[in-house]
Amino acid sequence: MNIQCVIRNTDSLAVSRSYPERPIVGVGAVIIHDGRALIVQRAGEPRKGEWTVPGGVLELGETLRSGTEREVLEETGLVVKAGSVVDVYENIWPDAAGKTQFHYVLVDFLCELVSGELKAATDVAAARWITFQELDSMELIGKTADAIRTGFAMKDFETKMATPQDR
Repeated sequence: MNIQCVIRNTDSLAVSRSYPERPIVGVGAVIIHDGRALIVQRAGEPRKGEWTVPGGVLELGETLRSGTEREVLEETGLVVKAGSVVDVYENIWPDAAGKTQFHYVLVDFLCELVSGELKAATDVAAARWITFQELDSMELIGKTADAIRTGFAMKDFETKMATPQDR
């Protein structure tokens, strides 16, 4: 697979995702709302047509959380507040010769929906809410299903902690 991708940069210089000089930092948003998780279908390469959580590449000068919030707004039209880290992992793809073609360090955040109406926007072919039970029947990219499961558990824990317990 020889995919050449270019990402935008706040300095208006193109930065190649393919055969990078160093790892690229990416962010993802695990959004759990009303018992459902948000997933998006990628509109472009790499991994065009595959389902994952909203997210993208961090821009120069952005914090991890503000980059996550920006990506969600751009891709879905939703305003979110990025909270706790769900997971941090690497995605390294060597080419046929063993040279690193892609190397991402990805940070997923549990996000709270603030406002907006869901729509597929930039870099997204489709967007939809799924239940926990639908996770096993969905073909999701890499560790997406694990991140969403963790997000459901974290959201459940937050809800239990916020609810006074009967003694």
